[in-house]
Amino acid sequence: MIHLDFWPTLAFVSMALSWLAFVIAFFFNKKPPSPPDKKRDPSSITGIVLQGVSYGIVWSVRRTWFTPMFPNRSLEIGLAVLTMVLAVWSVWFCSAAIRTLGEQWSLAARVVEGHKLVTKGPYSIVRNPIYTGMFGMLLATGLAVSHWIGLVIAIVIFAIGTFIRVRSEERLLREMFGPVFDAYARKVPAVIPFLI
Repeated sequence: MIHLDFWPTLAFVSMALSWLAFVIAFFFNKKPPSPPDKKRDPSSITGIVLQGVSYGIVWSVRRTWFTPMFPNRSLEIGLAVLTMVLAVWSVWFCSAAIRTLGEQWSLAARVVEGHKLVTKGPYSIVRNPIYTGMFGMLLATGLAVSHWIGLVIAIVIFAIGTFIRVRSEERLLREMFGPVFDAYARKVPAVIPFLI
């Protein structure tokens, strides 16, 4: 019989519902017809795979369902609230970034005919807000279900995958926009607001 702790259960339900919204934002978002690719970088696929592996780790290297990560009541409540806020915010941030990109959005690194450098909305906070939101979902999932060791391993693998994807995409943007992109990159952090 599974004993359900209120706060971990609430965090899990919030995280699970956020995953549903996250999947809808990514895969059921009606995109306008995309212009033809001007240039693609297939190396970003390696980053996508590593990010996917990190999600698999947080789901599989887990603690007993509906139990707190640490056996401290105050910490349990704080982490549950953090999990819920992080999950909801991450979905909202990713969705806003996808809407802002419009027809330029894709899974793999590419630039399209008539590509514009997007610097408004979430892109004024970080250069790669979709990865920021994905990282938030990784953390929320890890806090809700993972063993802390699984979460640490997943963060490292996600960071490597994200680094590969950011380098791949930003190489294309530098080729296309040159000093304009460099000026933007100097002002706006890559993934974590106010940091990197």
